[in-house]
Amino acid sequence: MKSKKNLLEQLKSLPHFDKNTVHQLGKQLGLKDSTVNTYISRFLKYKEILQLKRSLYVSADFFEKNRADISYSFYLANIIRTPSYVSSWAALQYYNLTTEAIHSVTSITPKVTRNYQTKAGNFAYQSIKKELFSDFSLAKGKFDFFIASPSKALFDLLYFRTRQFRGIPLEKIRTLVEELRIDIDEMGKEELTKFYTMIKKYSHE
Repeated sequence: MKSKKNLLEQLKSLPHFDKNTVHQLGKQLGLKDSTVNTYISRFLKYKEILQLKRSLYVSADFFEKNRADISYSFYLANIIRTPSYVSSWAALQYYNLTTEAIHSVTSITPKVTRNYQTKAGNFAYQSIKKELFSDFSLAKGKFDFFIASPSKALFDLLYFRTRQFRGIPLEKIRTLVEELRIDIDEMGKEELTKFYTMIKKYSHE
């Protein structure tokens, strides 16, 4: 049982890990893959590790220590579905453009739409066409993550809310933003210009 404890201790230092990583660590401890699989099942049963999706995990210990750090949630959002970037409400709150309570981290991906409800939080992924999978950057810190620019976060939110701006005249956009209680004036002149440029370009396609 000492090897089981040693294996769990090594997993506690990792921000996330997959089944292959656990098998590699197990080999270093002289464990067979079948034994490691048994340990994984037990770790899950006793909630010592949390499953993010099939064969992707985080230790409960690491998660508890970092759960209050929003950058860790955003980092996990990037990892669970790749490629993706954090956007919409989650990004707008990160930029202090809204005070709405966020119950799920919404990300944008060129892959199919999918939701993951996990013990580490709820992660929603919205599918967008490849030419609109843009205007995001890497935010560096304790945990690095890809996030939309303020203008793109707002664009993405409205893109899905209005079903790709169908039947929405340009002059109605500002009203729609105000109804959603988003403080667009805090966005900054450059980001505002980028936002309206994106809206105009898309509505002319």
